[in-house]
Amino acid sequence: MSCAPTYDPFQKFIHSAEPHPLTAKQKAVLAGKDVIDPFNLLTIGGVSAFSVATDSHSAYGPGGEGWAKLTGVSFTQDMTNEFFGTFLVPAIAHQDPHYHRMPNASYKRRVAHCIYQVVWTQGDNGKGMFNYANIVGGAFEEAIGDAYVPYRDTGWSAATARYGTALATDPIGNFITEFVPDLARRVNFRAVFVQRIINRVAIEEGQ
Repeated sequence: MSCAPTYDPFQKFIHSAEPHPLTAKQKAVLAGKDVIDPFNLLTIGGVSAFSVATDSHSAYGPGGEGWAKLTGVSFTQDMTNEFFGTFLVPAIAHQDPHYHRMPNASYKRRVAHCIYQVVWTQGDNGKGMFNYANIVGGAFEEAIGDAYVPYRDTGWSAATARYGTALATDPIGNFITEFVPDLARRVNFRAVFVQRIINRVAIEEGQ
C-alpha cells in the first residue's frame, strides 16, 4: 500500500489559479488546438451524422455524401469561430479568450456569471471588459458564413435571427464549464465525455 497522497486529476482544474495573459501567438495556438481537439472533431462528426440520419431530405442529401458535406461545412464554421473568437478579436482587443469559473461564489452568482459572460468578460489585464470576441466575432462568423454555407437564407432577418439564437444559446457552454467540474468532484464520474470536458478546460486554464 502506498503512503503517497491520492492524485485527483480534476483538482488541477477545480482549484486552478488565474491563467497568465496570453500573447497573440498563444491565442492563435489555442484556437488551433480547439479546432483539432479530438473531442471537438468527434462532436462535429456525431452531430452531423445525427442530423443527416434524422433528415435525409436536407440540402446536404442522405448517406455518407450528405454527412461529409455537412461535416465539412460545420468544421469550416468552427474554424471561422475559433479564428475570430479565440485569436483575432481577442488579440486586437487585448481580451482573454478563456472562460473564468467562480467555484467559490454562491450558485446564484455563478448562474448570473454564466449568463453575463456572453457580453462581459475579462481582459488580458485581469479587468472586466466588453466581450468583443463573442459579440463582434459572432457577427463576423455570421457574415462570412454566407460565402460557404449552402442553401441558407442570406436575408437580413434570417441572419439576425441566427445571430440572436447563437447569443441566446451561448450560456449553455458556460454552464457546462462552470458546473460539470463540481459534479465530477462530488460524484465519481469516469465517463469519457465528462473527463474530456474537464481535461480540455484544465489545459486551457493552465496556459
